[in-house]
Amino acid sequence: MDKRIEKTIANARNAAIDVLARRGFTAFTMEAVSEQSGISKSTLYRHWQGRIALLSDALETLNCQPRQAEPLQPNELRGRVIELVRHLASVFENSRIACIMPALIEAAERHPQVAVFLHSYSAARRQTLVRVLQEGIEIGELASDFDPELAAVVLSGPIFYCRLMSPAPFPQENVADLVDFVLCGAIYSTAQGLQADRRRR
Repeated sequence: MDKRIEKTIANARNAAIDVLARRGFTAFTMEAVSEQSGISKSTLYRHWQGRIALLSDALETLNCQPRQAEPLQPNELRGRVIELVRHLASVFENSRIACIMPALIEAAERHPQVAVFLHSYSAARRQTLVRVLQEGIEIGELASDFDPELAAVVLSGPIFYCRLMSPAPFPQENVADLVDFVLCGAIYSTAQGLQADRRRR
């Protein structure tokens, strides 16, 4: 891609996040992004169909989850889960995403299009954690009746709660304790089951 085009796209993404964070969703328009970035509306529409498409692209660039494509290896479950949950905690502690999430949640209550986008965006990122937990079941490190979807919600819930409902974000240094709290029962059950199988043999 031409360097000038790359710079234009990067500037538009940054402007989109800035406008949304400072002004809220109602004022987040292609016109406002154009004013903020100095990029013409026609150029913006050449790259994005509208403000939701621009926002989606900007968020994809900002929030890159670690090791998404790497399959889980034996004895790696706890570390991988901690890595993903700590990434989420860091995002909600000191990133630009943390600044715009309240505006998106408020807008989702009033604009169906925003709700669809926000729910889809959140679900796609949660699936990375769900997939790792599912692989933990498949390689025998979690109990067969462990619920990856529920566990992913339980692991991410405190981080969202602290960002939106308390004066301080969830501390990254507490992530390992949170992961152990959620996983210890399932891992313990698996270990007990394996021991019982050995005794039966």
